[in-house]
Amino acid sequence: MSETGPSDIVFQHPRRANWIRLRTLIVLRWVAVAGQSIAIAAAHFWYGLQLEIGLCVLAIGLSVIANLVAMFIYPANRRLNEGEAMLMLVFDLAQLGLLIYLTGGLHNPFALLLLTPVTIAATALGLNAVLIVGAVAIGIVTFVAFHYLPLRTVQGFVLRVPSIFLFGSWIAIVIGVSFLALYARKVTTEIAAMGDALLATQLALAREQKLTDLGGVIAAAAHELGTPLATIKLVSSEMVDEIQGDADLESLLEDSRLIGQQADRCREILRSMGRAGKDDLHMRTAPLQTVLEEAAEPHLGRGKRVHFDLHPGPSGDERQPEIRRSSEVIHGMRNLIQNAVDFAAANVWVEARWTNQSITIRVIDDGEGYPTHLIGRIGDPFVRRRRSPDEPRRRPEYEGMGLGLFIAKTLLERIGAELTFANGSDPFLAPEERPEKGGAIVEVTWPRDRLVPHEGESRAALGSNRPIEA
Repeated sequence: MSETGPSDIVFQHPRRANWIRLRTLIVLRWVAVAGQSIAIAAAHFWYGLQLEIGLCVLAIGLSVIANLVAMFIYPANRRLNEGEAMLMLVFDLAQLGLLIYLTGGLHNPFALLLLTPVTIAATALGLNAVLIVGAVAIGIVTFVAFHYLPLRTVQGFVLRVPSIFLFGSWIAIVIGVSFLALYARKVTTEIAAMGDALLATQLALAREQKLTDLGGVIAAAAHELGTPLATIKLVSSEMVDEIQGDADLESLLEDSRLIGQQADRCREILRSMGRAGKDDLHMRTAPLQTVLEEAAEPHLGRGKRVHFDLHPGPSGDERQPEIRRSSEVIHGMRNLIQNAVDFAAANVWVEARWTNQSITIRVIDDGEGYPTHLIGRIGDPFVRRRRSPDEPRRRPEYEGMGLGLFIAKTLLERIGAELTFANGSDPFLAPEERPEKGGAIVEVTWPRDRLVPHEGESRAALGSNRPIEA
């Protein structure tokens, strides 16, 4: 069973077809028009080739007219949907194919430019549109391989390449269309997925930082408001004692009791807001176990037992280190623990060991572990796999995209951690043969100085509360 669980953030991919602006294609078409005009002029006037100049100018003029129409009808910042972008690229292929037909077909080395619209489609459009544009390109290449107006010199000689080279050019362009489309689409998709995942990571870190700041403000508010609320409670109690037994002031008695009750309620609200799994959010540092318990707190009541085991390593101090309470540590470890709880059978172990040089944390579960074919890809965003038939029933919300582990890995590596993923036992063992800690294992190791503040830093004055930006 895979343990590449999703993050708390639901991230939606934008439609790739809407990435491309009309202005971009217009500019590219103007560049193509300029290049085609220069090539035709050079071939006719410099090399003296006998071309159908009128028809060539007409073919180039079609692109000019299409650009002018697009510029006058649509705003420059318009983003094209998939169908519109595909039609524009098919038009460019047809225009270029017509020009190649008029100038020697595949005997013209510029036939290679038919790859350009296909590459653009592969980087900006969906799979169906890419297949259509690629099929049109291959059809045009095949057509101009057999049907074309030959290139002639001033003396009337026909310029042609040997048949074997002509066939080689056709094969090369067809393979180029297929390979470049596949390659460009693959690279663009991975870049887009990585960009989306990094954005999700930034959102997760920003959310965790705001929760941390908000917790600090609440803790400070609870502390500052404690004295006036206690005074209100004391005064209301004294009023109740003085009024009690006086029939003339009986109406004020209930008001005094109500004031005391509301003061108690205010104190309880502030206390509960300050808890929320974050007892000391206003502190910059905390003991290692406190930070780990804070990270695990949202998942402690989900039906799985979470065991904490913290001991010094061979050369470590007996005293537990006090580490920085950074948002990266809390949110990253929380995602790892969430992932373990999601797939554990009954138990999750959070182990920590420290020495004078490093701090190592291991998160282990007693589930089925990582699929062996995915261990090398754990930490990549949007890793999809086939789900087992009974998995939707056990985890209907799970989509297996790997975003949660990617966020955890990115956040923890950002502060110097090194992550290792492994299984605690052979996944092919029978259930009765598996050891207790035989599920997935994540080991996170930091150099000690990346987590433990320098001497005196943890006791420095906190200063004024920072405002929370919207």
